[in-house]
Amino acid sequence: MSDAAQPTIAEVRAAAEAVKAAIDRHLEAVSSPNAADDPAVSTAYEQLATAAIAYDQLLYEVYDEVTPFEIPGDEGPGGYHGPEQPEAISVLIRRDYHVVDPKRLRAQAERLDESLTPGGAGGVNSAIGVLFGEYEPDEIAARSEEFGLEEADSTLWVAAAEPTEPGEWLPEPFEHADPQLLICRFDVSEVYDDEDPED
Repeated sequence: MSDAAQPTIAEVRAAAEAVKAAIDRHLEAVSSPNAADDPAVSTAYEQLATAAIAYDQLLYEVYDEVTPFEIPGDEGPGGYHGPEQPEAISVLIRRDYHVVDPKRLRAQAERLDESLTPGGAGGVNSAIGVLFGEYEPDEIAARSEEFGLEEADSTLWVAAAEPTEPGEWLPEPFEHADPQLLICRFDVSEVYDDEDPED
């Protein structure tokens, strides 16, 4: 069981008030005479979406209830088409890295595997194999700079799934990633930081 503090009723109420305030700001922005060219409309939309998602999550954690609104960003026609209470879930993760310091990457691998002699065969590919064989992906993500890597885009999908037998899906692990079974997703990319508010 998680040791994280559970949200309080007061936090749910505060989140509800934040949604109400965000609705007012959004309505004010879209009803402006200059709404068509006003970046405030996009800003108000994003703030409303963020407030609604936060409220929905707290509402579920405290009361085991959700709002009737579709979360912005749902994938596929009609959004989620999976079961209300899935028997299993699949967590699909993709993390991209740039190899910015091959020498550091190789040196880290040589410390772990004596067969990787300095200047020996294999190069970066062998070093990557050693590092990912030694460390969990989460540790590599946390220590990427130490390993000569630079984090790029990443995404994490949590999707409804059917229970499977051991080894059943291993030959083609991502073949059945169906957006309509997507329960939630989390994307990290510099592109979101660089977007023009008018886009």
